[in-house]
Amino acid sequence: MAVRAARLVLLAGATALASASQGDREPVYRDCVLRCEERNCSGGALKHFRSHQPIYMSLAGWTCRDDCKYDCMWVTVGLYLQEGHRVPQFHGKWPFFRFLFFQEPASALASFLNGLASLVMLCRYRTSVPASCPMYHTCVAFAWVSLNAWFWSTVFHTRDTELTEKMDYFCASAVILHSIYLCCVRTVGLQRPAVASAFRGLLLLLLTAHVSYLSLVHFDYGYNLVANVAIGLANVAWWLAWCLRNGRRLPHTRKCAAVVLLLQGLSLLELLDFPPLFWVLDAHAIWHVSTIPLHVLFFSFLEDDSLYLLRELEAKSKLD
Repeated sequence: MAVRAARLVLLAGATALASASQGDREPVYRDCVLRCEERNCSGGALKHFRSHQPIYMSLAGWTCRDDCKYDCMWVTVGLYLQEGHRVPQFHGKWPFFRFLFFQEPASALASFLNGLASLVMLCRYRTSVPASCPMYHTCVAFAWVSLNAWFWSTVFHTRDTELTEKMDYFCASAVILHSIYLCCVRTVGLQRPAVASAFRGLLLLLLTAHVSYLSLVHFDYGYNLVANVAIGLANVAWWLAWCLRNGRRLPHTRKCAAVVLLLQGLSLLELLDFPPLFWVLDAHAIWHVSTIPLHVLFFSFLEDDSLYLLRELEAKSKLD
């Protein structure tokens, strides 16, 4: 199921406030950044910074200004804690300890592990299911779309920039739409291929319009939130309705239903918004970790269902 997509809904609301967090509004933080940039980010000081910056940091795009923001963030956090105040957010994010060039190490690692789980299950699916299965190519395409989304999630949590943020959003939206298409093919398209083809064209048009509007007109977090909530709810309702209708006849649909329900329940972890434990592990990272087994369960369902369809196809061929 569209595991990457569920976190998009809650993330969109938080990111909309990214430019107006308490920490980066603090005069002490702004003055610190200004002084740091004047002292370190021009002339000979900038050359010294670049000559001493580790190669992996420069390759990841970390600049002198970024280092100033990072250092001043911890200065501000220290003052807050010293005075007994709650840890503030900065630019829409909690303060995280940077590990090497990883901005959010736990979320980056969890995103990578989600992608790895998808890759392992894709390899297992391709080994177990013949290409002659009616759902084979649709399932494999869904796996690649998911892998692409997890790749950009890993990149985004490694280095948060305007580009990586947009790619994270857009690729997550693509996963939702492809999950709906996967459901359409399974429930309608096998009997009516023309309907599935037309629906695929519609979804591609919607994705193109969505990405074009957010990229070329205005990156509207509110619109993005509403659009993905609507599509995500339709996706969940369609899959769940099909599972409930076929649960007795097809026992393996229970795996799909379990993924749908667990995904919705685990998404509530995102509501537990708290400062990172040990400045590394926050609710978002915990949510990412919790979704890793769901890839195994959902691809196990796809494997069972594809083999069932193949047996049905072979039985029908023998009768003919």
